[in-house]
Amino acid sequence: MSQVNKETKVEKKPKVESYDIAKSDETLHLAIDLAKFIKENRLYQNIQGKEYVNVEGWQYAGSRLGILPVVEHVVNISTDDEIKYQAKVNLLDLRSQQVVGAGFAICSNKEQGKKYYQEFAIASMAQTRAIGKAYRNILAWIIRAAGYEPTPVEEMDYAGNDSSAKPAVPTEKKATMKAAPATAAAEAAAADAEPATAGVRYASAKQKEEIIRLLNSPVITRQEKTKMLLNINRFDEERAAQAIEKLKKVIEDREDGQSAAA
Repeated sequence: MSQVNKETKVEKKPKVESYDIAKSDETLHLAIDLAKFIKENRLYQNIQGKEYVNVEGWQYAGSRLGILPVVEHVVNISTDDEIKYQAKVNLLDLRSQQVVGAGFAICSNKEQGKKYYQEFAIASMAQTRAIGKAYRNILAWIIRAAGYEPTPVEEMDYAGNDSSAKPAVPTEKKATMKAAPATAAAEAAAADAEPATAGVRYASAKQKEEIIRLLNSPVITRQEKTKMLLNINRFDEERAAQAIEKLKKVIEDREDGQSAAA
C-alpha cells in the first residue's frame, strides 16, 4: 500500500506557473486560466452587450508569459487650454531580454468625462492606455480565446465608461510606505500603489525581473503574487527597491519558520 501511494505522489505533476507564448498548447491552457482569473476578479466591463478586459487583466496575461511593459516615455504635449500627454510603452520578454512589442497612446482632458481630471491623472491614463495597446498588439488572440473582446477597456471611448468619473479634488499626498510586519510584506508592497507622475523614474526591467523571481518562491502565496503582479508597473525605482527588500525578508522569515517547525 505504501509503495502504491509513493508511486502516486511521484506521478503527480506540479501546476504550471508560467507559459511560453511560442507553444500553442501552453497558451491554450493560459486562455483557460485567464477566463477564470478575469471573471473571479471582475477585471472586465460589459459594453453594449460585449465584455472587454481591463488593463490589469492584460497585464496578468503578459506576466504569466514573462512579458512585461516598460515605459519608454510620457511626454507632455499640452497647450494653453488643454492638458494632453502621450506615452510609449515597450514590451520586454524576460527570457530573451528582447523588445517584442510596443504601444502608443494619448489622453486629454478634452475627452468626455475628463474635464476635471488633474494633470497626473491624464499622464497616468496615457500610460495605462499605452500598456493595454502594447499587449493588445501581441496577445489579442489569447484574450479572444479566453472569451473576451480583443480590445482593452481603456481604449473604448464611450459615455458609459465615463459616467462614474468624479471631479478630482486637489490634494497633496506624499508617496510614503508605511512599515508592515514581515509576514505581510508582499501585501504591503502592492497595497495602495499610486500611479507615478510624469518625470518619475519607473522600476527598471531588472528590478521587475527580480521581483518576479522572488514571487516564484514557494513560501509566497498565490494571492500575494497576483496582487503584486497587478501593481508592478506602477512602481517607481524606490518603491521597487523597497518591495524587493520586503520580499527577501518575508521569504527568509517564512523559510526559517518552516525549518523550525520541521
